[in-house]
Amino acid sequence: MQSSPYQPEHAGAPGTVRMPGALIFVLVIVAAHALGTVIGGWAVIDENQNKQEHGQDLLMPMSMAWLVALFCWGLAALQVVCVVLARKRRSWIRVVLIVCLSFLALGTVFAFLGSLVSGAPSLPVFVIACLDLAALWMVSGETGRNYFSARSPAPTSFQG
Repeated sequence: MQSSPYQPEHAGAPGTVRMPGALIFVLVIVAAHALGTVIGGWAVIDENQNKQEHGQDLLMPMSMAWLVALFCWGLAALQVVCVVLARKRRSWIRVVLIVCLSFLALGTVFAFLGSLVSGAPSLPVFVIACLDLAALWMVSGETGRNYFSARSPAPTSFQG
């Protein structure tokens, strides 16, 4: 009898489902992006305050900097909530992950293209863009659909 990775691990534990390793990797990527987003929001405020203290032109008005930072922190909180609640297999988590990963992948692809245009291609940005695109493909594909669906796929058995 062949079992699907989306089926219960033990016959005695009806609600226990193994998360595919690829989705665990995606959640690690999302958690890393959440950490980076928190740091990025803080960096915008810090850089603006630093420029203000030294009498330089601000990156943006302070109210806009705070708005950007609050948006970043809210987005990071949403990503962390998705990572924490992913074991509950709710379909809305998949949708939120697809939207967040779409923005992240789009941003890193544009950052890489910008580095190409400037004449200094960035290998780390290229790697991150590829990881983001792979994570998006994994969550929006069959693996993500099967894991985050309300119902598990029907058990498969091979009789010979």
